[in-house]
Amino acid sequence: MQRIIFMGTPDFAVPSLQKLIDAGYDIPLVVTQPDKPRGRSKQLVMPEVKVLAVENGLEVYQPASLRNEEAVTYIASFEPDFLVVAAYGKILPKAILDIPKKACINVHGSLLPKYRGAAPIQRAVLNGESYTGVTTMLMGEGLDTGDMLLKQQVQIGENETAAELFDRLAAIGADLLIQTIERFDSIQAQKQNENEATYAPMIDRSLCPIDWSKPAHEIHNLVRALAVWPVATTVYNGKTIKIHAGKPAEYSGTVPGAVLENKKRLIVSCGEGTAYEITSLQLEGKKRMQTDVFLLGHNIDIGERFD
Repeated sequence: MQRIIFMGTPDFAVPSLQKLIDAGYDIPLVVTQPDKPRGRSKQLVMPEVKVLAVENGLEVYQPASLRNEEAVTYIASFEPDFLVVAAYGKILPKAILDIPKKACINVHGSLLPKYRGAAPIQRAVLNGESYTGVTTMLMGEGLDTGDMLLKQQVQIGENETAAELFDRLAAIGADLLIQTIERFDSIQAQKQNENEATYAPMIDRSLCPIDWSKPAHEIHNLVRALAVWPVATTVYNGKTIKIHAGKPAEYSGTVPGAVLENKKRLIVSCGEGTAYEITSLQLEGKKRMQTDVFLLGHNIDIGERFD
């Protein structure tokens, strides 16, 4: 049985670790990032991968850095056949990549060479892609530049959020990982075409404000991509409103941001004569609610504008 060190941190990596456990692989060590403070209380919270590892009695290692002799020596002491990485969150130095007897394998949430980097799933939704997938690859020193092993393509639903797609690809990636390990000796690795490479920078709050001068389909992509976190926003009467969900509407308006419908449905004019219906929102300091419920307690007149 292959001896595997697993490296991962968030929930995307959990199905991959679970599949390895279920398949009975020898997993002497799980490497994940340190516990981090969350919420107003700043209480330390374990990464999702650590939670699963602890539940299954696996040894957990949480170095602050992999770029020191102590970390390299400790990980190497387990003499793994494979080092498997799924959303670990840091680029691995060559000293770590050289540890396994066979290979370092990465599970990446895109069809490489498209969307290399930290946020491939959100960026695919943000850019309105109709399909994406998962790639397993041999790890190199670059950012997701290694030779590709296996791929699986999936369609992106027109209303699917990045969070929903994230869960689907995590499960697909776990299955693809097992196939990759089982068939490793017979897989012909393929080099990536650098001319087709694109990058997926980290998502941050600077993307949140909605530009109503853009067409409705682009706004729809933004809302879907930022669902759960950090969430698309607009401003009304000086207060920030989070837009959790919506869809393009068959209305037409000429003033971007202007309210076109306010009876049970909240429809806003967008660029290029399009319109967008907000179906779930959250006023600053309040709880998230469906728009029809929100409109019962908040009067927004036709023609008023969101900034």
